[in-house]
Amino acid sequence: MRDAVIVDAVRTPVGRGKPTGALAGLHPTDLSAHVLTALAERVGLDPVLVDDVIWGCVSQVGAQAGSIGRYSVLAAGWPESVPAVTVDRQCGSSQQAVHQAAAGVVAGQYDIAVAGGVEMMSVVPIGSARAAAGLGEPFGPAVKKRYGVEGFNQGLGAEMIAEEFGLTREQLDQHALDSHARAAAAVDEGRFSGQIAPVTTPNGVVDTDEGIRRGGTLESMAKLKPAFKPDGVIHAGNASQISDGAAALLVTTSEIAARHGWTPIARFHTGTVVGTDPVTMLKGPIAATEKALKRSGLSIDDIGAFEINEAFASVTLAWLAATGADYRRLNPNGGAIALGHPLGGSGARLMTTLLHHMRDQGVRYGLQSMCEGGGMANATILELL
Repeated sequence: MRDAVIVDAVRTPVGRGKPTGALAGLHPTDLSAHVLTALAERVGLDPVLVDDVIWGCVSQVGAQAGSIGRYSVLAAGWPESVPAVTVDRQCGSSQQAVHQAAAGVVAGQYDIAVAGGVEMMSVVPIGSARAAAGLGEPFGPAVKKRYGVEGFNQGLGAEMIAEEFGLTREQLDQHALDSHARAAAAVDEGRFSGQIAPVTTPNGVVDTDEGIRRGGTLESMAKLKPAFKPDGVIHAGNASQISDGAAALLVTTSEIAARHGWTPIARFHTGTVVGTDPVTMLKGPIAATEKALKRSGLSIDDIGAFEINEAFASVTLAWLAATGADYRRLNPNGGAIALGHPLGGSGARLMTTLLHHMRDQGVRYGLQSMCEGGGMANATILELL
């Protein structure tokens, strides 16, 4: 029986998604090509052997249009015979890309696949695809009638989740401070050095995640104004950062890996996806985790590390409350509040960080999940080899 293993994973540093950001000005296909090239070089992969590249991207418009996965392959100088497909499952796009790569490998459609994703939010701002050519919202009268709303807002959804789980602003702010502190410690201890492929820009080499802030306090956080409700608890300091970044993973079978002399990091153990209420929208990781654990036969205590995307602090703290997971195992190297959230690249970034943490710390099982626009979530369980 065929299995799916991840041989290696690499990511760019995450830059701030603004015109002054460290990676701003680079083309998304070139940033994607950078991690594709770095991945191939790390493992000695001849790109001609790649059966498919599955690439996540959310805002598929402008510089990220036209199936960016394909142009990323060409930008990397890989053979024209290597195909690619671009996936949109909102923020979970590149996590979904890994799921599709693993499924294709297990099914025998692929022997070797590369999965990953990119988002350059400094180049293609969030909401660009929706606003393109003034073509309107991605939902019509039937959806509005079903839910009794004129639109969907993730920030308001995050506020609803905070209210439902009784989360205070102080709790959310402390969680955000913890994210920055954990990420800063990871940088200081060199925990990211093995997973980051430094990027050369016109302004120099970028080798460190740009969004990490040190020295924050509850007092300084309290000065930030709520972003979505005048009396709300969600603000810029306890929400994920707008970012630039890309990541890539090599997926194959254990037999093929051995044939090439590769030592895989982990086995793709379990993958699930769920749909949830699109109004609150962001509770999907709770249901996805439950489904993944049930399917795998594992318990929450069997998992040694969790990467749950910090879209908003209320998302991860609600997930923690619902699952009973150990807070110390949640995003041990910081999350998207500190490191940033380059939409279509985030799923692959989280998985890259999780894989390297599992290998470095000897963690047998790791679980990843992230909320996704429209009310969805993927969950993945990896097993260290």
